[in-house]
Amino acid sequence: MALADGVNRAMRRVPIGPLYVSAFAPAAWWLWLAVGNRLGADPVATLEHSLGLTALQFLVGALAVTPLRDVTGVSLLRFRRMLGLMAFWYAAMHVAVWVSLDRQFDWARITADLFKRPYIIVGMAAFLMLLPLAATSFDAAVRRMGPVAWRRLHRLAYAAGLLAAAHFIWLVKAWPPEPLIYGAVMVALVGWRLLPRTRRTRRPVATG
Repeated sequence: MALADGVNRAMRRVPIGPLYVSAFAPAAWWLWLAVGNRLGADPVATLEHSLGLTALQFLVGALAVTPLRDVTGVSLLRFRRMLGLMAFWYAAMHVAVWVSLDRQFDWARITADLFKRPYIIVGMAAFLMLLPLAATSFDAAVRRMGPVAWRRLHRLAYAAGLLAAAHFIWLVKAWPPEPLIYGAVMVALVGWRLLPRTRRTRRPVATG
């Protein structure tokens, strides 16, 4: 309990603004490498994969905030909005690279891909679910919608997370450990959310 309280006090002193800047640093670095043709034999695929994986990682981080608080008492709630928004922006860049660099705005080919490759539909559905969450991630939206309706809408993040993990697993067309681990983590996070609140809340450890 004392350790969690100390971590919480330290986290309250961390400024949010610089975190947004630092969160975009990987994307800036990959784009720089892409411009210099230093992303390997297939730079577009590497950039596309890196952006998509980072989006999934930020989404896992956003969904892990509540379980972390329930289990350990460490509260990162003030960072959850930033994590969720970064998941959206990396997903948007992932889609943008696919549309512009991979498919080169060939809408006929893009449409054909949607029918031939179901994992693209799954990934696109996850991205579309993140759109209203990003659009309503501000305090004004919470006031306009009301906290109950806002919370209901933002439950879409769990569905988006499951679809994003399924997209990753389906994309690789094999069974390597990395996408399976992300899938298992996402299932665990959703399962935790479905537990009754009384079973999710951390209880103090009895002494003596």
